[in-house]
Amino acid sequence: MSGAILFFLLFHLLAAGWVWALTTEIPYLSVGDGSVSEFSFPEHSQGILLVSSHYPGPDAWLRVDSLEPTVIAIENITVSWGRGFMVGFQSGLPGLAPLQMQLLEQSRIVEKRMDFRIRVHARSPEPVARSGLGHFSENPVLYALLPLIFLNKCAFGCKIEVEALQKLVRQPHPVMLGILGQFVIMPLYGYLMSVAFSLPKPLALGLVISCSSPGGGGGYLYSLLLGGDVTVAISMTLLSTVAATGLMPLSSTFYGWLLGAHETLHVPFLKILITLLFIAVPISSGMLVKCKLPRISRLLLLLIKPFSFTLIIGGLFMAYHMGAFILENVQPAIVLAGITVPIFGLLLGYLLAWCLGLPGPQRRTVSIEVGVQNSLLALAVLQLSFERTQADFASQAPFIVALSSTSEMLLLVLGNLAYSKLCPTGS
Repeated sequence: MSGAILFFLLFHLLAAGWVWALTTEIPYLSVGDGSVSEFSFPEHSQGILLVSSHYPGPDAWLRVDSLEPTVIAIENITVSWGRGFMVGFQSGLPGLAPLQMQLLEQSRIVEKRMDFRIRVHARSPEPVARSGLGHFSENPVLYALLPLIFLNKCAFGCKIEVEALQKLVRQPHPVMLGILGQFVIMPLYGYLMSVAFSLPKPLALGLVISCSSPGGGGGYLYSLLLGGDVTVAISMTLLSTVAATGLMPLSSTFYGWLLGAHETLHVPFLKILITLLFIAVPISSGMLVKCKLPRISRLLLLLIKPFSFTLIIGGLFMAYHMGAFILENVQPAIVLAGITVPIFGLLLGYLLAWCLGLPGPQRRTVSIEVGVQNSLLALAVLQLSFERTQADFASQAPFIVALSSTSEMLLLVLGNLAYSKLCPTGS
């Protein structure tokens, strides 16, 4: 009896092994000695992978695709000895690039493997002297503009009417529309543009974060020059900056997940606090000057428009100077996408305000606040969240948006000024 049981067990073990051997596919493709599935290369260098093939067919061919083209770009595939292949590639930004390998025979897929990947690591950091951000902080033009910015914000404080501020508290519709446009619709637009233009993940994430930013400090400046409501503009900028501490990381993280970018995003709380103080302190000082020193207040109001024009030109120059290094190898796709962001924001804000029946000055203000966003906050998020090379690459998006926004708003201001001169009754 025991012999029969032993024979029965051996028979089933042999049968199970035979079935496993028939149903388990032994892979034809292997890289190197087959013991390693992840390979490391330095950034911006050329490399070769040796892929062995054990498939007996004489007409088999290998196709290799990089699933992260900004990290690894496949350049060529050539036949090697012993039915193997040599895969030439160019490494780009630091990161991890999964590879998709397909063994083909007359357009038929014999085998498909996706378990090999290449990790690109950063080289030694370059001297800080080449950093565009370092040049920006050392530029004397910045220190010349700072007191002008402070005086300009004081002048805006002189224009605030307490009654208008109290009315805004009772009817906060413009502020709510601004938050809806800035943190809900604009990030969605940035994501759709990144998909439509097939942007690489770093650029796509940079564009979405730019579109997730609150209103910029220049919004109430443009509201003044284009006949908007300055009190509403200042209130919207302050409140959207406060809301950005929660809504900006929420929006960026959600769309980062959709884009497959799993890096941790850092919220620049200190930068947001400094922005709030830099807006609130001089504007509060201007309100105090208006109450206590009416003569100085009238002088500041006379200077507000020439100061504003000077700041627009200076801001355009500084934005270009700050991003010159980062924009050396800018891609046309991000330029086209970035140019549309302020235009879409302006149209969106005006449409939302028109649907709610807001008066003309408030329509212009909501339009400007949604269209002109704080790209410096987006830049801070990217620089804090990624390695330097990837951060500079992703920062192309906020720089393009900032340059486009300033240029387009300057054209609007000049066009409005020309129109008011030619058609004074229609201004």
